[in-house]
Amino acid sequence: MVRVRDNGIGIASDTLPTIFDMFMQADTSLERRQSGLGLGLTLVKSLVELHGGTVQACSGGIGQGSEFIVRLPIRVAAPPKQAMVPAIGEQATTVPRRILVVDDNKDSAESLAILLRLTGHEAHTAFDGDEAVERAAALRPDVVLLDIGLPVISGYDAARQIRAQPWGKHMVLVAMTGWGHDEDRQKSREAGFNAHLVKPVEHAVLAQLLAESPAA
Repeated sequence: MVRVRDNGIGIASDTLPTIFDMFMQADTSLERRQSGLGLGLTLVKSLVELHGGTVQACSGGIGQGSEFIVRLPIRVAAPPKQAMVPAIGEQATTVPRRILVVDDNKDSAESLAILLRLTGHEAHTAFDGDEAVERAAALRPDVVLLDIGLPVISGYDAARQIRAQPWGKHMVLVAMTGWGHDEDRQKSREAGFNAHLVKPVEHAVLAQLLAESPAA
């Protein structure tokens, strides 16, 4: 067991249950001094669970510091088979997909790609709308996780171009964006997206969507 404790900003009690969720950020104020992506603790939890361990967050509240406790199993001669199954959260991925992650925030795209690989998927990245279309043509992924606000061309336009190609007609396109109004969802449908997920996206929701997506 390893404990790491600080006397920093702390974590509010209502945030503790979801602090390890994907895209979760304890400080969402506009004036926050740190601009994290909300993926670091998800990666920590994923890596610890890959080794059969657990991680726990504790805090007395705002301004009272935080403590993280990592527990890892002691190696034995014949470890149980279930300890060797890669898992994120409570479920291991059983159906691998080829996935293209598109986001102009490179750290966000690459971090999500790492998470997907940890669950058994083949993950690739692109960072603008044109590159998304080019990589989709070359890779023929099962699923494209596509941000909307992209440089060069928008995610909507990228989706339309992919759908216009014979190889893209049956590809699963998923909008993953901070834009979640009804008109944004309508635009997604019109551009050819199969689903519209608003950040922060719960891992269980994304995992279920990927599990139900057909393989190319």
